[in-house]
Amino acid sequence: MCLVLFAHAPAGDPALVVAANRDEFFERPTAVAQRWRDDPRIVGGRDLRSGGTWLGVTRDGRFAAVTNHREPGVVGPGERSRGELVTEFLTSDLTPNDYLDGVQARGGAYAGFGLLVGRPGEMAYLSNRGAGPRAVDPGVHGLSNHLLDTPWPKVRLGRQRLQRLLARTPGERPTTAELLDLLDDRGRADDRELPDTGVGLERERALSPSFVMLGDYGTRCSTAIVVGADGRIEFHERSFDGEGRRSGDVSLDWTIGVGQRA
Repeated sequence: MCLVLFAHAPAGDPALVVAANRDEFFERPTAVAQRWRDDPRIVGGRDLRSGGTWLGVTRDGRFAAVTNHREPGVVGPGERSRGELVTEFLTSDLTPNDYLDGVQARGGAYAGFGLLVGRPGEMAYLSNRGAGPRAVDPGVHGLSNHLLDTPWPKVRLGRQRLQRLLARTPGERPTTAELLDLLDDRGRADDRELPDTGVGLERERALSPSFVMLGDYGTRCSTAIVVGADGRIEFHERSFDGEGRRSGDVSLDWTIGVGQRA
Protein backbone atom coordinates (compact mmCIF):
# COMPACT_ATOMS: atom_id res chain seq x y z
CA MET A 1 0.00 0.00 0.00
CA CYS A 2 1.02 3.58 -0.48
CA LEU A 3 -1.91 5.35 1.18
CA VAL A 4 -4.24 4.14 3.92
CA LEU A 5 -6.83 6.58 5.26
CA PHE A 6 -8.96 5.21 8.07
CA ALA A 7 -11.35 6.11 10.86
CA HIS A 8 -11.20 3.99 13.99
CA ALA A 9 -14.10 4.34 16.43
CA PRO A 10 -14.24 1.45 18.92
CA ALA A 11 -17.63 2.42 20.35
CA GLY A 12 -19.11 4.15 17.31
CA ASP A 13 -20.93 3.39 14.09
CA PRO A 14 -19.25 2.85 11.73
CA ALA A 15 -16.63 1.06 13.83
CA LEU A 16 -14.01 1.15 11.07
CA VAL A 17 -13.74 2.91 7.72
CA VAL A 18 -10.79 2.32 5.38
CA ALA A 19 -9.90 3.97 2.07
CA ALA A 20 -6.60 2.76 0.61
CA ASN A 21 -4.61 2.97 -2.63
CA ARG A 22 -2.03 0.41 -3.69
CA ASP A 23 0.75 1.81 -5.90
CA GLU A 24 2.94 -0.78 -7.60
CA PHE A 25 4.71 -1.63 -10.85
CA PHE A 26 2.16 -2.90 -13.36
CA GLU A 27 4.42 -5.78 -14.36
CA ARG A 28 4.21 -7.33 -10.87
CA PRO A 29 1.78 -10.29 -11.01
CA THR A 30 -1.26 -9.74 -8.81
CA ALA A 31 -4.57 -11.43 -8.08
CA VAL A 32 -7.57 -9.16 -7.58
CA ALA A 33 -9.47 -9.22 -4.30
CA GLN A 34 -11.41 -12.39 -3.56
CA ARG A 35 -12.07 -14.91 -0.85
CA TRP A 36 -8.87 -16.90 -0.70
CA ARG A 37 -9.29 -20.48 -1.85
CA ASP A 38 -6.67 -21.75 0.59
CA ASP A 39 -8.21 -19.77 3.48
CA PRO A 40 -11.80 -18.60 2.82
CA ARG A 41 -11.75 -16.55 6.02
CA ILE A 42 -9.68 -13.91 4.21
CA VAL A 43 -10.81 -11.37 1.63
CA GLY A 44 -8.13 -9.42 -0.20
CA GLY A 45 -5.85 -9.23 -3.19
CA ARG A 46 -2.68 -11.25 -3.48
CA ASP A 47 0.88 -10.66 -4.58
CA LEU A 48 1.57 -13.61 -6.90
CA ARG A 49 5.33 -13.09 -6.74
CA SER A 50 5.81 -13.42 -2.98
CA GLY A 51 2.44 -14.82 -1.92
CA GLY A 52 1.43 -12.25 0.67
CA THR A 53 -0.95 -9.33 0.47
CA TRP A 54 -0.92 -5.60 1.05
CA LEU A 55 -4.37 -5.44 2.69
CA GLY A 56 -6.99 -7.87 3.87
CA VAL A 57 -9.97 -8.40 6.14
CA THR A 58 -11.43 -11.60 7.58
CA ARG A 59 -14.92 -12.96 8.14
CA ASP A 60 -14.67 -12.06 11.84
CA GLY A 61 -13.45 -8.51 11.21
CA ARG A 62 -9.68 -8.78 11.60
CA PHE A 63 -7.98 -6.17 9.41
CA ALA A 64 -4.38 -5.54 8.36
CA ALA A 65 -2.51 -3.39 5.84
CA VAL A 66 1.17 -2.67 5.20
CA THR A 67 2.91 0.23 3.48
CA ASN A 68 6.49 0.61 2.30
CA HIS A 69 8.70 3.17 4.01
CA ARG A 70 10.27 5.44 1.39
CA GLU A 71 14.04 5.37 1.92
CA PRO A 72 15.88 5.57 -1.42
CA GLY A 73 19.32 5.61 0.25
CA VAL A 74 18.87 2.12 1.68
CA VAL A 75 20.45 -0.50 -0.56
CA GLY A 76 18.88 -3.92 -1.05
CA PRO A 77 15.55 -5.41 -0.01
CA GLY A 78 14.84 -7.10 3.28
CA GLU A 79 15.25 -10.85 3.59
CA ARG A 80 11.49 -11.44 3.85
CA SER A 81 8.39 -10.13 2.08
CA ARG A 82 6.46 -7.45 3.94
CA GLY A 83 3.23 -8.90 2.59
CA GLU A 84 3.56 -11.90 4.89
CA LEU A 85 3.07 -9.57 7.88
CA VAL A 86 -0.52 -8.94 6.81
CA THR A 87 -1.27 -12.59 6.10
CA GLU A 88 0.22 -13.77 9.40
CA PHE A 89 -1.98 -11.45 11.44
CA LEU A 90 -5.13 -12.33 9.53
CA THR A 91 -4.57 -16.04 10.09
CA SER A 92 -3.62 -15.70 13.77
CA ASP A 93 -5.75 -15.32 16.88
CA LEU A 94 -3.32 -12.94 18.61
CA THR A 95 -4.37 -9.52 19.83
CA PRO A 96 -3.03 -6.63 17.71
CA ASN A 97 -0.52 -5.60 20.37
CA ASP A 98 0.71 -9.13 21.03
CA TYR A 99 1.17 -9.72 17.32
CA LEU A 100 3.15 -6.51 16.85
CA ASP A 101 5.38 -7.33 19.81
CA GLY A 102 6.45 -10.43 17.91
CA VAL A 103 6.93 -8.53 14.67
CA GLN A 104 9.10 -5.94 16.39
CA ALA A 105 11.51 -8.64 17.52
CA ARG A 106 12.15 -9.67 13.89
CA GLY A 107 11.58 -6.33 12.18
CA GLY A 108 15.14 -6.16 10.87
CA ALA A 109 14.41 -8.99 8.44
CA TYR A 110 12.17 -6.69 6.39
CA ALA A 111 12.69 -3.55 4.35
CA GLY A 112 11.09 -0.48 5.91
CA PHE A 113 7.37 -0.81 6.60
CA GLY A 114 4.37 0.68 8.36
CA LEU A 115 1.95 -1.98 9.61
CA LEU A 116 -1.64 -1.55 10.76
CA VAL A 117 -3.44 -4.45 12.42
CA GLY A 118 -6.82 -4.52 14.12
CA ARG A 119 -9.94 -6.35 15.14
CA PRO A 120 -13.36 -4.98 16.15
CA GLY A 121 -12.79 -2.26 18.75
CA GLU A 122 -8.98 -2.33 18.62
CA MET A 123 -6.26 -1.07 16.28
CA ALA A 124 -2.46 -0.99 16.60
CA TYR A 125 0.50 0.24 14.55
CA LEU A 126 4.20 -0.53 14.14
CA SER A 127 6.97 0.71 11.88
CA ASN A 128 10.44 -0.81 11.86
CA ARG A 129 11.65 2.71 11.16
CA GLY A 130 10.00 4.24 14.24
CA ALA A 131 9.31 3.50 17.88
CA GLY A 132 7.72 0.30 19.15
CA PRO A 133 4.14 -0.92 18.72
CA ARG A 134 1.38 1.37 19.89
CA ALA A 135 -2.37 1.39 20.11
CA VAL A 136 -4.09 3.68 17.59
CA ASP A 137 -6.30 6.30 19.21
CA PRO A 138 -9.91 6.61 18.05
CA GLY A 139 -10.28 9.12 15.22
CA VAL A 140 -9.24 9.70 11.62
CA HIS A 141 -5.69 8.75 10.63
CA GLY A 142 -3.51 8.40 7.57
CA LEU A 143 -0.50 6.28 6.66
CA SER A 144 1.60 6.67 3.54
CA ASN A 145 5.26 5.83 2.96
CA HIS A 146 6.46 7.28 6.24
CA LEU A 147 5.25 7.11 9.86
CA LEU A 148 1.60 7.13 10.90
CA ASP A 149 -0.02 10.56 10.44
CA THR A 150 3.10 12.15 8.91
CA PRO A 151 1.45 15.21 7.28
CA TRP A 152 2.42 14.66 3.67
CA PRO A 153 -0.08 16.46 1.39
CA LYS A 154 -1.96 13.29 0.40
CA VAL A 155 -2.26 12.23 4.05
CA ARG A 156 -3.29 15.65 5.33
CA LEU A 157 -5.86 16.28 2.59
CA GLY A 158 -7.13 12.72 2.69
CA ARG A 159 -7.75 12.91 6.42
CA GLN A 160 -9.60 16.19 6.02
CA ARG A 161 -11.82 14.76 3.28
CA LEU A 162 -12.56 11.63 5.28
CA GLN A 163 -13.40 13.71 8.34
CA ARG A 164 -15.84 15.81 6.29
CA LEU A 165 -17.44 12.69 4.87
CA LEU A 166 -17.95 11.22 8.32
CA ALA A 167 -19.24 14.50 9.76
CA ARG A 168 -21.84 14.91 7.03
CA THR A 169 -24.47 13.10 9.06
CA PRO A 170 -23.34 11.78 12.45
CA GLY A 171 -23.87 8.04 12.65
CA GLU A 172 -24.47 7.66 8.91
CA ARG A 173 -22.09 5.26 7.26
CA PRO A 174 -20.25 6.47 4.17
CA THR A 175 -20.70 4.30 1.12
CA THR A 176 -17.81 2.44 -0.45
CA ALA A 177 -18.49 4.43 -3.65
CA GLU A 178 -17.89 7.68 -1.75
CA LEU A 179 -14.65 6.32 -0.34
CA LEU A 180 -13.44 5.27 -3.79
CA ASP A 181 -14.22 8.76 -5.10
CA LEU A 182 -12.20 10.23 -2.23
CA LEU A 183 -9.17 8.18 -3.31
CA ASP A 184 -9.39 9.24 -6.96
CA ASP A 185 -7.56 12.53 -6.47
CA ARG A 186 -4.95 12.97 -9.19
CA GLY A 187 -4.00 16.58 -8.50
CA ARG A 188 -0.36 17.20 -7.61
CA ALA A 189 0.59 19.08 -4.46
CA ASP A 190 2.20 22.49 -4.52
CA ASP A 191 6.01 22.31 -4.50
CA ARG A 192 6.10 24.20 -1.20
CA GLU A 193 4.21 21.36 0.48
CA LEU A 194 6.28 18.48 -0.83
CA PRO A 195 8.43 16.40 1.52
CA ASP A 196 12.08 15.82 0.67
CA THR A 197 12.49 12.04 0.79
CA GLY A 198 15.55 11.87 -1.44
CA VAL A 199 13.88 10.92 -4.73
CA GLY A 200 14.23 14.31 -6.42
CA LEU A 201 11.71 17.08 -7.05
CA GLU A 202 10.12 15.62 -10.20
CA ARG A 203 9.41 12.29 -8.54
CA GLU A 204 8.16 13.97 -5.36
CA ARG A 205 5.66 15.84 -7.55
CA ALA A 206 4.57 12.68 -9.35
CA LEU A 207 4.12 10.75 -6.09
CA SER A 208 2.26 13.54 -4.28
CA PRO A 209 -1.35 12.78 -5.41
CA SER A 210 -3.51 10.17 -3.75
CA PHE A 211 -3.82 8.51 -7.18
CA VAL A 212 -0.38 8.06 -8.80
CA MET A 213 0.32 7.73 -12.53
CA LEU A 214 3.94 7.16 -13.58
CA GLY A 215 3.70 5.02 -16.70
CA ASP A 216 4.92 1.58 -15.63
CA TYR A 217 4.19 2.39 -11.98
CA GLY A 218 1.09 3.78 -10.35
CA THR A 219 -2.15 3.16 -8.49
CA ARG A 220 -3.23 -0.35 -9.41
CA CYS A 221 -6.21 -0.60 -7.11
CA SER A 222 -8.30 1.33 -4.60
CA THR A 223 -9.99 -0.42 -1.68
CA ALA A 224 -12.88 0.77 0.48
CA ILE A 225 -14.01 -1.03 3.64
CA VAL A 226 -16.84 -0.10 6.00
CA VAL A 227 -17.38 -2.08 9.21
CA GLY A 228 -20.58 -1.27 11.08
CA ALA A 229 -21.21 -1.60 14.78
CA ASP A 230 -23.81 -4.24 13.83
CA GLY A 231 -21.03 -6.41 12.38
CA ARG A 232 -21.80 -5.79 8.72
CA ILE A 233 -18.67 -5.52 6.58
CA GLU A 234 -18.70 -3.96 3.10
CA PHE A 235 -15.62 -4.45 0.90
CA HIS A 236 -15.06 -2.92 -2.54
CA GLU A 237 -11.89 -3.04 -4.62
CA ARG A 238 -11.53 -1.13 -7.90
CA SER A 239 -8.66 -1.94 -10.26
CA PHE A 240 -6.96 0.35 -12.79
CA ASP A 241 -4.73 -0.08 -15.84
CA GLY A 242 -1.52 1.78 -16.61
CA GLU A 243 -3.46 4.67 -18.13
CA GLY A 244 -5.41 5.19 -14.92
CA ARG A 245 -8.58 3.74 -16.41
CA ARG A 246 -10.96 1.63 -14.37
CA SER A 247 -10.43 -2.03 -15.31
CA GLY A 248 -12.53 -3.98 -12.81
CA ASP A 249 -14.52 -4.03 -9.59
CA VAL A 250 -14.96 -6.58 -6.83
CA SER A 251 -17.68 -5.99 -4.25
CA LEU A 252 -18.40 -8.27 -1.27
CA ASP A 253 -20.36 -7.91 1.95
CA TRP A 254 -21.10 -10.10 4.93
CA THR A 255 -22.03 -9.93 8.59
CA ILE A 256 -19.73 -11.21 11.32
CA GLY A 257 -21.09 -14.49 12.64
CA VAL A 258 -23.81 -14.76 10.00
CA GLY A 259 -21.94 -15.76 6.82
CA GLN A 260 -20.91 -14.21 3.56
CA ARG A 261 -22.66 -13.16 0.42
CA ALA A 262 -21.46 -11.48 -2.77
